[in-house]
Amino acid sequence: MDDLFTPPFSSQLLLKRRQIRKELLAQGTEWLDKKIAILGGSTTYDIRQALELFLLDQGIRPLFYESGHCQYWQDVMFQNDALLQFQPDVIYIHTSNRNILKYPVLSNTKEEVEELFQSTYRHFAGMWGQIEDVYGCTVIQNNFEYPYWRLQGNREAADIRGSVNFITRLNLAFAEYAQEHGNFFINDINYLSADYGLEKWGDPFYWYMYKYALAIDAIPVLAHSVANIIKSLYGKNKKALALDLDNTLWGGIIGDEGVENLKIGPETPAGQAYSEFQEYLKAHRQLGVILNVISKNDSAQALSGLNHPDMVLKLDDFVMVTANWEPKSQNLIDMAHALSISTDSFVFVDDNPAEREIVRQQVEGAAVAEIGSAPERFIRAIDRMGYFEATTISTDDALRGEMYHQNTQRARMAEAFADYGEYLRSLEMKADIAPFTPLYFARIAQLSNKSNQFNLTTRRYTQAEIKRIAEDEGYITLYGRLVDKFGDNGVVSIVIGRQSGVMAEIDLWAMSCRVLKRGMESAMMDAFVKACRARGVQKVIGYYMPTAKNGMVKEFFAMFGYKKIYEDHEGNTKWELQVDDYRQMNDVIEGK
Repeated sequence: MDDLFTPPFSSQLLLKRRQIRKELLAQGTEWLDKKIAILGGSTTYDIRQALELFLLDQGIRPLFYESGHCQYWQDVMFQNDALLQFQPDVIYIHTSNRNILKYPVLSNTKEEVEELFQSTYRHFAGMWGQIEDVYGCTVIQNNFEYPYWRLQGNREAADIRGSVNFITRLNLAFAEYAQEHGNFFINDINYLSADYGLEKWGDPFYWYMYKYALAIDAIPVLAHSVANIIKSLYGKNKKALALDLDNTLWGGIIGDEGVENLKIGPETPAGQAYSEFQEYLKAHRQLGVILNVISKNDSAQALSGLNHPDMVLKLDDFVMVTANWEPKSQNLIDMAHALSISTDSFVFVDDNPAEREIVRQQVEGAAVAEIGSAPERFIRAIDRMGYFEATTISTDDALRGEMYHQNTQRARMAEAFADYGEYLRSLEMKADIAPFTPLYFARIAQLSNKSNQFNLTTRRYTQAEIKRIAEDEGYITLYGRLVDKFGDNGVVSIVIGRQSGVMAEIDLWAMSCRVLKRGMESAMMDAFVKACRARGVQKVIGYYMPTAKNGMVKEFFAMFGYKKIYEDHEGNTKWELQVDDYRQMNDVIEGK
């Protein structure tokens, strides 16, 4: 079924949607349920159908509200009991240039054009403000595709009365609004339509016949883009790349042809393609994507290739380099274990279709990029999948590769100690533990969505929700940033507690797997109980909700003296701590 969700999308996706939906729902996925309202400026029926499939493929089970035809504005601006009762998690506003009611004309003055621009922008911005005030949920808004005809030809781009200029200004204004509002995201149909082909995207036949603002065949492209934003918001992005070497990062087989004959660099067309592909991959470090190598090669030969003077990717760009003759599927499983991330965090990239199929069949959850064999197509094959769609970018992201490098140094150091406590103290760890602060809102939201193994309740929060919680005096919030002799681990743990009188309930406790078993959980618990005492809390209630991934924290509360007071047949447990009975647990991390 994977090929149906790989661009270019087959027409079978919509034609067989009922069968595909049934198969997706039968896969036994641990679903994340979300309510999504689609407010359309044109017909949205097939968009909803396609969006559901893409979300199910990402482990998100959607429940939809769909506005009446072209009622996107009215549904928000006037009393709407149905939408209010629906309580959406996400509102997707599907509008297009068909919903721009009036364009400038050549007789307009500069002042008249400006007033028309402001009026058009206010039509949308007023709606977004109303959503924020009434619904407080995430908004995904299409920007505008370019018009399908140009009265003045090329002058339309420069003349303030030109429709191309008018749309460009609106798109920039939408982008500025997104920059200023953390719960608002642009679905860039301006780019999608250009990439797809503007004439094909906006074939007017579909508007006149069905009131679709885009061609039926383009609907999966649109739905895939919206689904990428939603899955990114809820922590479904990939985290790491596992890259082959021969005929993937360079042209040629190093064991047969020698390092001197590899196709890489500016001398040949193929070499240029491989170099550009490496530049594309290297740029992902800015997003916090972890780069790794898995190659069937002699280790010394692989290293000689990675040290080729024309390599854009240097050895230090990779967190792990595995070169041996073992099955790549097993190497990928071992790599996930070594990095303390799950196999479904990986994108496997290999030019060999047989290797791709083995990994697809044997490594649970790993994405396999269908890059083909032509290096000039590699970038597009990965980029159009949206594996690493960015909705928030934190200050820790660019440092994540270095953080994993530092973890390997810590692992080597641990081997020299017989006593684990002595090893922990040798790390000279210092923690900054404090209430949520705007500086870290983006990272806190990321951590709530990405942490699966150490997440007691697996609740997910957007950045806007984190902001509201931080500003609500009814919540006790803590972030934990950990530094040691090898470097800064960044914000690695978060706690959200909800106070009700003399009782506090822990809504969320999450921690990055990078710092497991280093005492950070004890330091955080000490700080949380201290904060509870300061607010007069006498009893803390904790919850554990089991998932396929978080079994390691099943007895987390027992470690700190909590008593289990409830357990149901699904393994959900409830724990209780009398605050006066708690004694400090951390003895290896200093506060700062």
